[in-house]
Amino acid sequence: MKMRLSANLCFMLFLVLTTSPVWARTHKHPPKPEEVMEPGYVFALAAANHFLHAWQMGDIEHGMVQLSDNIRHSENADRVEQFFSDAKDRSFEIGRGHGHSGRYSFPVVLVGIEGPSITRKVSEVVVIETGKSDWVVDKLP
Repeated sequence: MKMRLSANLCFMLFLVLTTSPVWARTHKHPPKPEEVMEPGYVFALAAANHFLHAWQMGDIEHGMVQLSDNIRHSENADRVEQFFSDAKDRSFEIGRGHGHSGRYSFPVVLVGIEGPSITRKVSEVVVIETGKSDWVVDKLP
């Protein structure tokens, strides 16, 4: 009896698995098509990365060179200096940018250590093109 029950159970399981509707099986979705980016995106991303690296290293000289005239004239000099100061134990994460030819925004997370805890500041960096393949930061994180 046990043997017959096992054979019947196997047969029923076989039937269920082989006759299940096609829609009930797992579907493979085609991958989302990649967004076509213009070549300037690479330069914009590099500019954002270089600027954030200057912030990470506390290199105000290289950071200031990468700021747009708009930022240099509109931001308080003390705020900019404070942004670059105290470069001990900090790093950044930069995400995929969005925008259009000549202007891109990149989501960033500024990560640091304050006392015994890690801090994370979510923000964005906006870079603009100022000339042929020249990009500058137009918004501080």
